[in-house]
Amino acid sequence: MSNPADLKYTASHEWVKTEADGSITVGITQHAQELLGDMVFVESPEVGRKLKAKEECAVVESVKAAADIYAPVAGVVTAFNEELTSEPEKINADPYSAWLFKMKPDKSASLLIR
Repeated sequence: MSNPADLKYTASHEWVKTEADGSITVGITQHAQELLGDMVFVESPEVGRKLKAKEECAVVESVKAAADIYAPVAGVVTAFNEELTSEPEKINADPYSAWLFKMKPDKSASLLIR
């Protein structure tokens, strides 16, 4: 599976999709989920939480390891993917549709992505 061209990617293997309303959706890359293996738990940030860019804000756990997820920008969490609470394996099935959380970036925020 190749990386979708319409997404941006962080150095720490999060993908970021900019939505039409200016919000962003965040998940982990195919490469990250392959390294971690079978997902067993996802801890997402709470809605309303204010995040700083590069702040640890979520955790994904697999049978092999746990990995921190970092905020790609400063902003406020607006949603988390509740499906992953009971079905974290959706990340393994398709990491580009199994998003972790959504954010509204601060007005002055710039994405820490390539």
